[in-house]
Amino acid sequence: MSIQLGIFLLYFALVFLIGWFSLKNTRSESDYWIAGGKMGWLVGGATLSATHTSAGTFIGTIGVIYTAGWSFGWLVFAVVLAYWFMAAFLAPRFIRVKELTLPAFLQRRYYSKTPRGVAAIIILIATMVYIQAQIIAGGLVAQVIFGIAPKTGMLIFTFILVAYTMIGGMIAVAYTDFLQLIIMVIGTLVAIPVAISHFDGLLDMLMAAQYLHPITFTWDGFSGSLLFTMGLAFFLGGIATPEKLTRLYAMRDMRTIRRAILLTIILVTTLNLSVFLLGVAGISMFPLLPKGDLAMPMIAKALLPSFTGTIMLAAITSAMMSTVDSLLLVAGSALSEDIYQTFIHPAASQKTRMRIARAGILITGTLPLAAIWLGWGQGELIQFIVLLFTALMASGFFMPVMGGIWWKRATKEGAIASMIGGAGMTFVWKIFGWGGLDPVLPGFLTSAVLLVLVSLLSPAPPEKALEPYFKTSP
Repeated sequence: MSIQLGIFLLYFALVFLIGWFSLKNTRSESDYWIAGGKMGWLVGGATLSATHTSAGTFIGTIGVIYTAGWSFGWLVFAVVLAYWFMAAFLAPRFIRVKELTLPAFLQRRYYSKTPRGVAAIIILIATMVYIQAQIIAGGLVAQVIFGIAPKTGMLIFTFILVAYTMIGGMIAVAYTDFLQLIIMVIGTLVAIPVAISHFDGLLDMLMAAQYLHPITFTWDGFSGSLLFTMGLAFFLGGIATPEKLTRLYAMRDMRTIRRAILLTIILVTTLNLSVFLLGVAGISMFPLLPKGDLAMPMIAKALLPSFTGTIMLAAITSAMMSTVDSLLLVAGSALSEDIYQTFIHPAASQKTRMRIARAGILITGTLPLAAIWLGWGQGELIQFIVLLFTALMASGFFMPVMGGIWWKRATKEGAIASMIGGAGMTFVWKIFGWGGLDPVLPGFLTSAVLLVLVSLLSPAPPEKALEPYFKTSP
């Protein structure tokens, strides 16, 4: 326990030091929200990769594979396709005018404050859904590693996250993401060979999983329609989530973005394929767990040596923190820049806006914890909570963003209807569970239809709104 505690205390001390260093180097709102738009490809690719890799990867994906087999694993290809699409079709036009937030882009393109406000509200709601999944995972890790009550672990985890994100903004988030990605890679590289060493090689481990859980290597875990729509959620949501789009604003130029996304594809694919192997290892080692989400913490705690097992658990913690800090930053900007300054107090000073931003980070980080305390959302596998967030982002933002930079006829009325209708349909479909489909499909179709129909029925947008995104270079 002393070695484990020492490693975690050292890790958290490094995180706070990075937050303090970042505060010293944060001189403007641009520094706080998008690192001054000067981020290089190495840190940019690392922060994109770390933001993508969350509890949904290290705990949620392994939990789903433990429960339903490897059929879930094909979704990694949807993620690769999403990043390629982002580099090829979205980023070149999207970054022509650098904003501080995604809702600010929507205001500029759709020549109205209303799309900005609608987007900010959707972001705040969806972010709290996602953070709830990460907090639950933090409680599981704390229970396994320190033997403390899950809710106590959730409280500690939330406090650390909120504190360093409030202190340092995007600079802190980017550099802590870099640290956390290194820990994730090391933890994964350590865990796989040690897990396999408990069997007579990789083939023996795979055969044990097949014997203990016969559907492991079949396509019977999910229906084809559910697999397809989950893949669609990862593809569309991977492109349109605000925390990733703001990373594009944070990088220097398009060349930097392309390099960063190539690095992201390599790292994310490697980590995803690695956790699929760990999911199979979990089946072979612990076939009778009450919940699949316990598989990864159990592998790290029970079978790995004390030092390496703690490194693996630190990697899981890093995965959770690297995503939540990004979302907290997005939520803080939504409250400060997109709601308070835009609608309540346009003349507010930068100091006041930063206070509101930090209050927003605090509120967004603690409300999901309060919801868990009241017993909401604890019964579902973590990966399915993550999928709901992804579906909300895809249904709310993919069409307004892509339509905004590729279709001149897209109007503010169409964008507003698209965001509200898409996100609303996603929630309704999730609540009622119709048809055995991931809610992203009906949500996305609703969003697309409303953008096109309402835009065609409303006045064309002014040329001034279109010019930054459609003008061609001389």
